[in-house]
Amino acid sequence: MQSAWTRVDEYIVDRLVPSDSALKNVLSANTAANLPPHDVAPNQGKLLHIFARMISARRVLEIGTLGGYSTIWLARALPDDGKVVTLEADAAHAKVARSNIEMAGLASVVELHVAPALESLAKLPAEDPFDLIFIDADKQNNPAYLGWALRLSHSGTVIIGDNVVRDGAITDADSMDPRVQGVRGFFDMIADEPRLTATALQTVGSKGWDGFTIAIVNDQF
Repeated sequence: MQSAWTRVDEYIVDRLVPSDSALKNVLSANTAANLPPHDVAPNQGKLLHIFARMISARRVLEIGTLGGYSTIWLARALPDDGKVVTLEADAAHAKVARSNIEMAGLASVVELHVAPALESLAKLPAEDPFDLIFIDADKQNNPAYLGWALRLSHSGTVIIGDNVVRDGAITDADSMDPRVQGVRGFFDMIADEPRLTATALQTVGSKGWDGFTIAIVNDQF
């Protein structure tokens, strides 16, 4: 099935995600720097872009930069006074991301913090909340990231969590994988949180079988 999923993704990208030399160069630079191939697929990157535009986001928080591919998709969705604050723990990854972001002409739009995300999150001002928050870092810390996302949000903020199906492993309550248990705790926390209205979708494609959660912070928050 993987080959079929990949062919469909390629068809979607060919028809609906126009060729973009800057983004292609980002992926090439990430490969050349031996970054792990964990970037979102092009059609998923455009989905993030559309989500940001749908809510007229001005401030976006991204937890997990890697090489900046999804960062660029999000930054391109913002108005002239918009800002993406993106957090990356690995200094080598951040160096590649910074170069990619500059190459895409978005250095003035993106604020890159290099430190473990939980350290960076504790330094962000709660009085300047985000309109969209994308969680795509080490999955064992997803519950903690969600806690910070709620602190840094306002009524109507959209919170997206990536890679939450993990080839179906999230149904295994006895999994010894801390990433799986982190995602399960993330689901439990969302389910028990009255400030959130949420759902999740499974996805198949060039990145395999996975999925994402999407939540909105309720008006009564």
